[in-house]
Amino acid sequence: MNERSLTHLDSDGRARMVDVGDKAVTKRTATATGRLVTRPDVIALVRADDLPKADVLATARIAGISGAKKTSELIPLCHQIPLSSVKVDFDFTSDSILISATAKTTGQTGVEMEALTAVTIAALTLHDMIKAVDAGATMTDIQLRDKTGGKHGHWTRTPAPSESAEGRPVPTKRPRRSKPRANTAAVIVASTAGAAGTREDTTGPVIAEWLTAAGYTAELTVVSDAEIAREMARVLKTAPAVILTTGGTGVSPTDRTPEATLAVLDRELPGVAEAIRSHGLAATPMAALSRAVAGTARDTVIINLPGSPGGVKDGLAVLDDLLPHLVAQVSGGGPHA
Repeated sequence: MNERSLTHLDSDGRARMVDVGDKAVTKRTATATGRLVTRPDVIALVRADDLPKADVLATARIAGISGAKKTSELIPLCHQIPLSSVKVDFDFTSDSILISATAKTTGQTGVEMEALTAVTIAALTLHDMIKAVDAGATMTDIQLRDKTGGKHGHWTRTPAPSESAEGRPVPTKRPRRSKPRANTAAVIVASTAGAAGTREDTTGPVIAEWLTAAGYTAELTVVSDAEIAREMARVLKTAPAVILTTGGTGVSPTDRTPEATLAVLDRELPGVAEAIRSHGLAATPMAALSRAVAGTARDTVIINLPGSPGGVKDGLAVLDDLLPHLVAQVSGGGPHA
């Protein structure tokens, strides 16, 4: 064992606090990263700041900074050091929140543990904030990425073959996507009362009838607002050419349809959603409150419609001429705008 192996053990193998009194005072930095893996619909909720516990990222950022400042209290053999800066940042993939923390000091020992603690505490806080919607979220890939200062100068982690330079997983093969089934459609009604049987659904059958008249074979399901993301994912796996939703597009705390849709979209079609809103505004100013979105996922066209009979009527009026052209473009045929 060389002199640099396990410096926290004395000659008898007992734990000790390293004496740094003779080390040079230098500027030192360290950056650590980690990930919290969760469902795509939860990612959408965090990005929209629409979880029951609000200010998710702000709370996790403060927790990470606080954790870095308390590192010596949490890890027995760490020195108390004067931190000059702690920065915690977040980024997103389709199924994870990426956490990065950089700690800085001018002193006689490094800040690697402070950076790693900041990432860990931020990840724990994120887990606490989202556990109501995903108790199975996973904290993973917490690691030191880079450090500077001290006797050994600059050190940077060499990415493993399965990582990008930022420590993100690199897929070895792009998942195959099923080709949408021609002339098939799905209607998803987001209505907690409708799913419970306490209110009659008057919008789903209208949409299904409209799709049938347009030449589609349509499947209709009614789910609670809380289940819209799960149902969206299930229906998308069946690869219909079109998915039309109704309900859950307003500003009620239970409205989740736009978030569930954004979580699966590859490309948004904001013009479609705006055209439907604009048509509705001619009838009622309440149409301005709709957060409906539209886009494509796995070459399936997905469009949110309002949850009222009038809103559905306005939306279908817009789609009368638009949907055939849109489906043809997405499938690779028809004229391009």
